[in-house]
Amino acid sequence: MTILFADDRIVAIHKPAGLLVHRSNIDRHETRFALQMLRDQLRREVYPVHRLDKPTSGVLLFALDRPTCRDLSAQFEAGRVRKRYLAIVRGHPPAEFIIDHPLASIDDDPGGRKAPAGDAQPAVTRGRLLARTELPVQVDRYPTSRYALVELEPVTGRRHQLRRHLKHATHPIIGDTTYGKGRHNRLFLERFGIGRLLLACTGLEFPHPHTGVPLAVHALPASDYMQVARALGWDAVAESSVTASQGPRTIASDQPSQSFILPV
Repeated sequence: MTILFADDRIVAIHKPAGLLVHRSNIDRHETRFALQMLRDQLRREVYPVHRLDKPTSGVLLFALDRPTCRDLSAQFEAGRVRKRYLAIVRGHPPAEFIIDHPLASIDDDPGGRKAPAGDAQPAVTRGRLLARTELPVQVDRYPTSRYALVELEPVTGRRHQLRRHLKHATHPIIGDTTYGKGRHNRLFLERFGIGRLLLACTGLEFPHPHTGVPLAVHALPASDYMQVARALGWDAVAESSVTASQGPRTIASDQPSQSFILPV
């Protein structure tokens, strides 16, 4: 596993697409998990603080002891962790947008079974358009097809929130076999040779659970993701959106922040 940051309390890795965080009913036949792989690599117990969907890549945080895990989990639940993602989507979203759309909970099963509609919970996602293009290829009823690179920041943390919100906004993420559009997914597979979900967690910002120092861990999307961005002329934009030093804006502290930005 590619380690982005580690100390005696926490470790952040870059999770590749197609890897579950831990054992789950999502795929009962899977034998490889980020939790076990990192545990074997470090030769010590690790505790997952949050999770990324199996097809999503990017920054994933583990604690090295139970108290730290509880502290960090509480920070996620309280909304004190700033999360940033990059996604390639269908269509041209506005320059800035907010998706405020309640989402029903989903069971952890292969079918993604939803709870009754009355159980929908508030869910909010902020987004920003970084780049857009129009390919001279007819996929739907139009003679050309529009795509965009967007930066996403989930304010809440519902299951599959970004994927479901982007579908709701009619800008599904490319490569999403559950909430996306098969014809657009096939176009990217045929033209760019990639069939994975083009969603990557590129940054987590939070107060260190032991020192309280604001900590920012960032990672560029994986090479196959960047291959598509490069083909569309977006690689420089994608890199600058990740490496730009914005700092943990929602964390109040008198101590200097620490930032770790690594290519993957």
